[in-house]
Amino acid sequence: MKQSSTFRISVLVFGFAFLYIPILSLIVYSFNKSRLVTVWGGFSTQWYGRLLENRQILDAAWLSLKIAAINATGAVILGTLAGLALARFGKFRGRTLLSGMTTAPLVMPEVITGLSLLMLFVVMEGAFGWPAGRGFTTITIAHMTLTLAYVTVIVQSRLSSLDDSLEEAAMDLGARPAKIFFLITLPIIAPALVSGWLLSFTISLDDLVVTSFVSGPGSSTLPMVIFSKVRLGVSPDINALATIIVLLVTIGVILAGIFMARQEKRRLRDMQMAAAAK
Repeated sequence: MKQSSTFRISVLVFGFAFLYIPILSLIVYSFNKSRLVTVWGGFSTQWYGRLLENRQILDAAWLSLKIAAINATGAVILGTLAGLALARFGKFRGRTLLSGMTTAPLVMPEVITGLSLLMLFVVMEGAFGWPAGRGFTTITIAHMTLTLAYVTVIVQSRLSSLDDSLEEAAMDLGARPAKIFFLITLPIIAPALVSGWLLSFTISLDDLVVTSFVSGPGSSTLPMVIFSKVRLGVSPDINALATIIVLLVTIGVILAGIFMARQEKRRLRDMQMAAAAK
């Protein structure tokens, strides 16, 4: 029994070390004075200053953040509607088609997704004149198409396991369906919405393959700029940029965890009150 426990702990430690030691080494070498990213030349913060002077990276980062935020918000809205239809409306005409269309991006290779979206945009531009060229709009639509599926699955799963007692109690008291959704259902599934938003934001910020198909001149996102630089050799300012991104993501995950923990406590308290009222 003791040997089994020791083995499990060893595997857990090895797994975490395999995942996080490269990230920690990247953070350490972002403070490297040397231009060689693999040779320690002393402590320095000069590369953070150089990063702030690099307009190409800053413009690409700002573009990626805007696309990721708009994409995540749109994906949450559309994914919530799709998840609500699949979880609450039972069997209806077109349910199988809707379910297949919303989950197809999960299993579709990104190369196929990017190529099909590119062909769609070219045909639409020729037929309707919109979208005019490839850039911010096409990248946002492509990312929303990709991340919508993740939000739909998360919301559908959360709604399927939701206790209907609170909604039924509100209906017995004369509340309208819209009011029930916004005042009861929406707050309860808020942790799922936050998770879907963060996941969509991360996928959009990280995507390279689909973006490469639907982007155009002057619309290079941060992953595209970093990939082009990595092929010529990693520079220390890229390590500084990666460190800042890791810091922002860590803060976002912590805040989301605190929010979801509070929402879960509130949900359990409401369920206990509903059970006591019965």
